[in-house]
Order: sequence, then C-alpha cells, then structure tokens
Amino acid sequence: MLGQTRKAVVFFVLLTAMYVIGLAVGGRLFPFESGEPLVFLAALAQWAAALPRLAAMVGGFGQGQVTAATYEYGNTFIIASGLLNTLVMLDIYDRATGRKL
Repeated sequence: MLGQTRKAVVFFVLLTAMYVIGLAVGGRLFPFESGEPLVFLAALAQWAAALPRLAAMVGGFGQGQVTAATYEYGNTFIIASGLLNTLVMLDIYDRATGRKL
C-alpha cells in the first residue's frame, strides 16, 4: 500500500527466518502466564510475529529443550523477531500517517 513491496518482502522473509531458526535450535513458545511477568512478556513478544507464531503452534513446534545448549539462543531469536516485527509495524504506521518520509 505504501509502494515498498520489496522492503516488505525482505522483512517478511528475514523475520520469518529468524523465527524458524529460533524454533530449529530448540526455542520454546511461551504461554501467557500472568503470574510470571517475564514469561508473559516473552509470550507477548512472540505473538508480535503473529503468522509464524500461529503456524508453529498449529504445527506442534516450539516445545523447547531446556537441556539443549542452544535453548536460550532459540528463545532469543524468537523473541527478537517478534520485537523487530513490532518496530517494522510502527515504522509502517509512521510512514502511512506522514510522520516519517
């Protein structure tokens, strides 16, 4: 809609790849637990990348292996991709409203 199709495709591919890499190295999909604030925030960040999160949940991925050496790296990739997706969405909003050129 903003005429930046190439940029949109690049962000979609890269952020989805980050999510998939995070799952592949043993990352976990966190549930919404209001009793534990950090788990809640991690789940919120993961849901910011809605399509990959939904696909992973439906596909049964993201069980996480706490004993794996790459467990924390996987979690970091998944959470970071969601947070980066949020920044991309905010940038799109700013461009659409004319705040940023």
